[in-house]
Amino acid sequence: MQATVKTFDDTTRSGSVYLDDGTELPFSTAAFDAGPLRLLRPGQRVNLVLTDDKITYVTLSTFPVPGSAK
Repeated sequence: MQATVKTFDDTTRSGSVYLDDGTELPFSTAAFDAGPLRLLRPGQRVNLVLTDDKITYVTLSTFPVPGSAK
């Protein structure tokens, strides 16, 4: 699933994204740390993994997500 970064706090490494339907979802430090990124900027497109309606993995839209086909 893809989304657009709304906020990112580089101190806590958490933030929020807008889904394509306009829904805002927060992501935790654990979700950010699960991926290979060091920082995000508002407006960046990202790929997400959702588990039980909770973001569990965040990476740039150009990077694959775990379990995705190559």
